[in-house]
Amino acid sequence: MRAQAKLSHASDILAFRERYCKEVNCQIVHDSLTYGLELDAVPQAVTHEKMLVGSKQEFEEFVDRMNILGEKLGPMLLQFPKFNKFVMNENEFLRRLSIFLPRVKDLPTVRFVVEIRNKPWLTERLLDVLRENRVALALSDTSFMPRPWEQKLDLITTDFVYVRWLGDRKGIERETTTWDKVTVDRTEDLQRWVDLFQNIRRRTADLKIYAYANNHYQGHGPGTVKLLWDLYKSP
Repeated sequence: MRAQAKLSHASDILAFRERYCKEVNCQIVHDSLTYGLELDAVPQAVTHEKMLVGSKQEFEEFVDRMNILGEKLGPMLLQFPKFNKFVMNENEFLRRLSIFLPRVKDLPTVRFVVEIRNKPWLTERLLDVLRENRVALALSDTSFMPRPWEQKLDLITTDFVYVRWLGDRKGIERETTTWDKVTVDRTEDLQRWVDLFQNIRRRTADLKIYAYANNHYQGHGPGTVKLLWDLYKSP
C-alpha cells in the first residue's frame, strides 16, 4: 500500500510517517514501510518542464534531500508524461535518457525507475538503455499502457521489479470519488499479476518486487493490497 502525499523534503516525509502511524496505530508500518518517490512531483522540472536537459541542480538537490530516509528509501520513479510528437519524439527521448541515466547508475543509496506513457516507445531500444544503466521499467496496470502479459518483450531490466496498479482514472471517477471501499472487481487481473510475480521468483528467487496500489485501481488501495496478498498466499 502506498500512502501518497506531495512532500518536497525528506523531513516532511518523516513527519508524515509519524502522523500516519499514529493514526492507524500500527507499529509494523513504522518499522517496515519503504518510501517510493516520484520525480514527476518533486521536482517536476526534471521530467516535465526541462525534460532531462539542464536539470542537474534540481535533480541533485532532490536526491540529497531524500537520502535522509536512509534504508527506508525505496526506488525513485522518473514518471514522464505522454509526450506530444511536436514536443518530443522517441529518438530524442532515448537520446536524452541515454545522457541522463549514467549519472544515476552507480549512486550508492538510490535506485531509479522509468515510467513512460507513450505506448509505441515500449521497445527493445528503451529496454537496452535501462539495462545498461541498472534502471527498472515501471510495469503498470492502467488504461494507456499494455500489461506485461499483453506483449512479448522481457520487461525485467535490473535486479528489482516495480509495479503500479493505476486503473482507469476517468472510468472509476464516474462511479466513486470517496475511495473508502472496493467498487471494481479486479480479482482476475490481480491473479495474473500473482502468476507473474511467482514466475519472476522462480526465475530469480532474490529479485525484489515493489508494488504500489492507487485508489483508482479498484476504489480502495488497501483493499487491492489485501486481495493481492490473499491471492498470493492461496495454494
